[in-house]
Amino acid sequence: APACPMRAFGFRVHTGVPLTNRPKMGAGSSRGAVVTRASSSVPEGLSDGCTGAPVPAGAKLPIVCGEDVMSPKKHGTTDTAVQENLRWGCEWKTADKICSFNRHYAEFAGYWATTDFLAQVDMANETTYYDSVSGKPLFVAPRGRTMDAFLKESKSHGWPSFRDEEVLWENVRCLKNGEAVSLAGTHLGHNLPDRSGNRYCINLVSVAAQPPK
Repeated sequence: APACPMRAFGFRVHTGVPLTNRPKMGAGSSRGAVVTRASSSVPEGLSDGCTGAPVPAGAKLPIVCGEDVMSPKKHGTTDTAVQENLRWGCEWKTADKICSFNRHYAEFAGYWATTDFLAQVDMANETTYYDSVSGKPLFVAPRGRTMDAFLKESKSHGWPSFRDEEVLWENVRCLKNGEAVSLAGTHLGHNLPDRSGNRYCINLVSVAAQPPK
């Protein structure tokens, strides 16, 4: 499967050490465009990102919203900060940067696999992924495929990758440029379609709120 075309030389792990020997990730293999901003401008602990694919006119999915969803609010683009005690040991500081004060950058490629996600996620059943800010459900996976297929695709691309049937559209939207967001104003990631259809390349820190009790 084609990889998310994020700029490999700009990736930084949470220790701040550049992954200088990381192989490039198949730039140009999806319809998303590679961004060529200088790596020195990347916020500490994040990776440079890529733009999503523009949503074709008349497309049923993704559901498109306007910029008003991401307008300035009390806490960046959201009303409140990221919730405490995120699932899978996700870092709060990284999550708050990405969710509420960011429209472009991402957690570094493979970050999700360095968390407790693989040790804790239910391998036999669907898992619901909740907005790290609002706590509302955003994705359910795997749906319409096996867990092995979901993990294989996510590992190939470097970020959790969801398909149309795994998106809970009552709470998720895309802007016309392909940026994936929640209706709470949380930045989630980008839509980077491939030959199989829409693929929502999502930061794990954005969908790591604890399930409601």
